[in-house]
Amino acid sequence: MKFRIKIDTEAQTDIQEAIDWYNNKQKGLGKKFYSEVENSVASLSINPFYRIVYDQVRCFPLKRYPYLIHFTIEEEKQLVVIRAVFHTSRSPKVWKNR
Repeated sequence: MKFRIKIDTEAQTDIQEAIDWYNNKQKGLGKKFYSEVENSVASLSINPFYRIVYDQVRCFPLKRYPYLIHFTIEEEKQLVVIRAVFHTSRSPKVWKNR
C-alpha cells in the first residue's frame, strides 16, 4: 500500500534553498541533491514508518547529503506530510519556530 506525499510550502522552500546552495558550490550538484530528495520521498511513500523523533515528527536521512526529511503520517488518509528538509547541523530551534 502506497502513501500519498504532500510537501509543505516551507519544506519546498528548504529544498530550493539547498539546491541553490549546492549549485553555487558546483554546477549540477543541486540537481543531484534534488534527485536524492526525490528518491527518498519515493521510499517514504512505500514505507514511512520510521521512529518518531519528537512530537509525532519522524525523520528520514538522505543517503548522500547531511539532511533530514522531517515528516508526519496521517495513517487514516494514507498520507505522508513533509514538514521540513533541514541540514543536520541546523539548530532544532528552527523547527520550533515553524
